This record gives sequence, C-alpha cells and structure tokens, in this order.
Amino acid sequence: MINVSEIRALISLLDDTDEEVVNQVEKRLFQLGPEIIPSLEQNWNVDDISEVRQRRLDEIIKRIHSHTLTAELKEWKLNGQTDLLTGVLLINRVKYPDIDRQFIDNFIDKIKLDVWLEMHYDLTSFEKIKILNYVFFDVHRFVGDNEDYHNPDNSYLSRVLERKRGNPISLAVIYTLVAQRLRLPVFGINLPQHFIVGYLENFTDTEPLRLNDSKLMVPEPDARVQFYINPFNKGSVFPRENLYVFLKQVNIEPRDEYFLPCSNIDILKRMIRNLISAYEKLKNPAMIQQFESMMALLDDEAPF
Repeated sequence: MINVSEIRALISLLDDTDEEVVNQVEKRLFQLGPEIIPSLEQNWNVDDISEVRQRRLDEIIKRIHSHTLTAELKEWKLNGQTDLLTGVLLINRVKYPDIDRQFIDNFIDKIKLDVWLEMHYDLTSFEKIKILNYVFFDVHRFVGDNEDYHNPDNSYLSRVLERKRGNPISLAVIYTLVAQRLRLPVFGINLPQHFIVGYLENFTDTEPLRLNDSKLMVPEPDARVQFYINPFNKGSVFPRENLYVFLKQVNIEPRDEYFLPCSNIDILKRMIRNLISAYEKLKNPAMIQQFESMMALLDDEAPF
C-alpha cells in the first residue's frame, strides 16, 4: 500500500540544502520501489517544481527503472530465456519504460491473423513463407531502414512496430514472433555482420494450425535449416550455399554456429551491441553504460 502522504513529504525535502537529508530521502524513495513511480512522475510535472527537485526526481525514477530492469533480466535469464518477446521488451523499456505489453501482443497477433486467414495446413513450407512475406512486407509494409540505419529506434520493438521500419535483427525478431505464433519453425540465425532467420526442416508438429495457439517453440538440438530468409530484404529466400558466399566476401571463416539457430540470449546481445554502437555515434554515455551493464549481466559468467 502506497503511503501518499509519506511520498509527498519526502519529495518536499528533495531540494533541502542539507546534503545528508537529501541522501536519506533519495535512499528511502528508491527503497519504495517501482510502485511509486507514477507518484514521482506526477510530482515531476507540477508547474511550481524547482529545477533541483525536478532533476533529483528524474534521477530517482531512472535508478528505480534501471534496478527493476536488472532484476527482471536476471529472472528471465534464470528461467530459461524461452520467451523471446519478454526479453526484447526489457531492452525496449530502457528508453520506453511505459510500453504496454498487451499493445505489442495485439499488434503481433493482428499480423498473425492476417497471415492465418490466407494459410492452409497442407501448404509447403515455401508456400507458407510466401504468404507470410506477402502479409508482412506488402500488406503491413515493414521495410529495412537503409536511410537512417543507426537510429536507436530501429532496435526498439515498439518503435519498429509503429514506424514499420527497422534494422535486420529487429525485423527478424518480429518476423520470428509472427511465424512461431503460426507454428512455423522459424528461428534467428546469428550471422556475422547481418542477422537473418532460418526455416527448420523435419520440424515435428503434428497438431493442426490454430489461431489461438500461443505455445513457445524451441528448436531441437540437432535441428537443420531447410532454407534461410532475410527479413531486411523483404523476406528473400536462399539456400545454405549463399551463406558461404557471403562469409567469403566479408573474409570470415565459416563456423557451424553461423548456419544454425541461435539462442534468445544471443539475440538480446546482438540487439544490445547495436544499441551501444548507435549511442556511441550519438555520444550518449548514460545509455551506453546502461546497455553495457545489461550485456555484462547476460554474459555466461556474470555473477548474480
């Protein structure tokens, strides 16, 4: 139960001239946790707020958000990282903390419904992907952002859904989420200098295609890819041989991991690296530090 009177009293002391008083107030507000953020934001927007109090409120809100994200990211990692959307939305909340999960789910389900209405269970895998590509790129008009490639918004799922443009990995994530909700065995491929997806062959799924199926899909340890798809290039389909050609062009030695489905942690790390690079170009050290902390936490040897 939030004690509104206590919060108001604490906020009133944030521009006290005694530094020790301010430190104790900030500590107490931080301990109260994310439940008090709406109250802090409400007080942040009042007309007569001092610049000092506003700045300190802003810092407390950011600290609480950061602490909450860290705790949730730890929990996601410890619980097996099976839910890709949950992990990606944790990254999203670094810049857009108020994103509505239901809004995202509804958006993805709308794309899924449009594909499902065109789909038949007895179609070949190529035919299913052709329909998915038509709906995803021609009906919903998703496109790779070549004009402003390093814009951080190209890595935030909520903004990609709103703008209908993104970078290779954000488009691949949305494409994968839609495909898997349709029970299509599409998984991320962590290719160097690019991110694509693969359609697995001999994927065991004897159940009929159902609109309300929300089960998470996990690739088998010995999964093989039937063909590859590039969501950044309108879902172009190509065989394994093309990856060898690409790796040769960029002078990278082929490795098995470049041809096989990657883990959800690998996807999050790739997204975070993109964001670090984007904020380095924008010279934003605060955001760089936030994402470097998340990267360290996702590392296999990060202490909990």
